[in-house]
Amino acid sequence: MHHQIEKHYVNRVGWLRAAVLGANDGLLSTTSIVIGVAAAQPDRNTIILAALAGMIAGAMSMAAGEYVSVSSQEDTEKADLFREKRELEEMPEQELYELAKIYEKRGVSKETALQVAKELTDHDALEAHARDELGMNEITQAKPLQAAIASFGSFAMGALLPFIVSLAAPIKLMVYCQYGFSIIFLMALGAISAKMGGSGIKLAVLRICFWGTVAMGVTALVGHLFGVNIN
Repeated sequence: MHHQIEKHYVNRVGWLRAAVLGANDGLLSTTSIVIGVAAAQPDRNTIILAALAGMIAGAMSMAAGEYVSVSSQEDTEKADLFREKRELEEMPEQELYELAKIYEKRGVSKETALQVAKELTDHDALEAHARDELGMNEITQAKPLQAAIASFGSFAMGALLPFIVSLAAPIKLMVYCQYGFSIIFLMALGAISAKMGGSGIKLAVLRICFWGTVAMGVTALVGHLFGVNIN
């Protein structure tokens, strides 16, 4: 008899969140910049420069922000583990009963909970407390460098589309081309991320298209008003 292995998506949550957020931000922010500049000053050199600057600065900012944020999470996790390790050395019996109480609250009988706590403590006390008391495991563990690299790469990939469009699209149709290609790409990105995360595709696509349209529309309006005021 063959047992089918269950498919879980939670182990993708760390890098998937950073990658999707980076790609969305790269596409939307760079497209919005280009649309705003194009609406204010329809000059190809200016538009290309704005797209390139937005892509480079945004990717660096995204990576740095993600690294700092996840590093703070990692520091907190390390501090909690150090504190837990010290408590295990100073009051092992109290920590044992604390672990048993956790299993009791999950529906395990008092005797079984204590037995499980003893066996897990004998195997690896710190790992047991980290997982069941602090909620830490390999899946949710903070990885700053991985998150930063994923954010940088995904932002740059997302920003590459409006940059390419700024090179090829006719100046008179620049705003429309940027919006059209971005919406198509956003729909594909929303569908891919939903599929990889195991969630509903329709809602993800609608959500990302709506907020993308709002962001680009507001920027285009600001750029248009700014251009009108200059003229």
